[in-house]
Amino acid sequence: MNITVFGSGYVGLVTATCLAEVGNDVVCMDIDADKIAKLQQGIIPIFEHGLEDMVKENQAMERLRFTTDVKEAVAHGLFQFIAVGTPPDEDGSADLQYVLAVAKSIAENMDDYRVIIDKSTVPVGTADKVKAKIQAILDARGSDLEFDVVSNPEFLKEGAALNDFMKPDRIIVGTDNPRTAELLKALYAPFNRRAERIIVMDVRSAELTKYAANAMLATKISFMNELANLAEYLGADIEHVRHGIGSDSRIGYSFIYAGCGYGGSCFPKDVKALERTASEMGYKAELLTAVENVNNRQKQRLFEKITVHYQGKLQGKVFALWGLAFKPDTDDMREAPSRVLIDALLTQGASIQAYDPEAMNEARRLYGENTRIRFCNSAKETLEGANALAIVTEWKQFNSPNFQRMSELLTDKVIFDGRNLYEPATVARHGLSYYAIGR
Repeated sequence: MNITVFGSGYVGLVTATCLAEVGNDVVCMDIDADKIAKLQQGIIPIFEHGLEDMVKENQAMERLRFTTDVKEAVAHGLFQFIAVGTPPDEDGSADLQYVLAVAKSIAENMDDYRVIIDKSTVPVGTADKVKAKIQAILDARGSDLEFDVVSNPEFLKEGAALNDFMKPDRIIVGTDNPRTAELLKALYAPFNRRAERIIVMDVRSAELTKYAANAMLATKISFMNELANLAEYLGADIEHVRHGIGSDSRIGYSFIYAGCGYGGSCFPKDVKALERTASEMGYKAELLTAVENVNNRQKQRLFEKITVHYQGKLQGKVFALWGLAFKPDTDDMREAPSRVLIDALLTQGASIQAYDPEAMNEARRLYGENTRIRFCNSAKETLEGANALAIVTEWKQFNSPNFQRMSELLTDKVIFDGRNLYEPATVARHGLSYYAIGR
């Protein structure tokens, strides 16, 4: 099939590449000429395991190409995926200007039937706006061309996006047109061979499903963080509690790890956007407000523990920092808890020696001009000359450190663990003070 994907960011690039991987002829279009030029050279702007190789392989097989030419892009694909950004406005609502700009470009250049597919995470009612935008332009052109607008939200986890696309838990198709539903079933047939993953529903329900999924996962995280804070007052261990409730099949173990808060490009933005949507409808979504508030507070927990330990005297202290990305297996630092901790420590006059397996370039972009942040080549290097260690991201390579060596290197012999990686008794045996979350 001939497919066009508008947007070469995280969702757009993964979508285009995976659709090409199963044999489709895919054009990925972006107005960012520099990004497209790099992609044409095989330079990938994001870190996602396996993505670079898959892009290069499909380019070599001429199934995937990149362009800035809107006319070429619209002319190419029966399926026109919209996978551009929807950044939050100041009020928390999703900014649809880029989505509607793509709709405008499609309407101005289409010369045959097209299926326009909203892949971006967008508020309920966006498909109606896209449809109205396209129809208005076609009317102005005096054209009676047919088109359909479909909601087909992405469910990609950063760090596992290729697997999520190639082996999906579900494929949501929002359309009121049975013909369009059949076209989408044919499009996704290669990803649907072993079991029926496609769920067809009305457009608005499909749009809400995406927000509901992310809001549910964010709620689980904030709930466990709320319990973790309570556990500290009660003298309980949240890790024991996690095992106790996770063994219940109705609850399960996914997303019930206490820590220093969630970040990334999805959960914070989508919870706010759904909360804003509810407000626009005259409904007060109190649970969503609480989820966001708990998370914002949780991002302060490590700094609070550091402040209490040092009695507020952080001037001149040097902190080793393990982890910068908002979660493992990505270089994404958007809304990352590390940024909250870094900013707080710098404000109090402390210095930082940081390491992350993948996010160092992004961190340099964000903080490269600050002389009180040193970017190290390894986790061990951060400990040299540091007073204390703070752990913000649960990379696997941090799981089994040499505690004895840590005790020798850390001047104040203290660890602030925002991801509960270690057993407190094990750390204590090596003469280290240990502050975790809910333990």
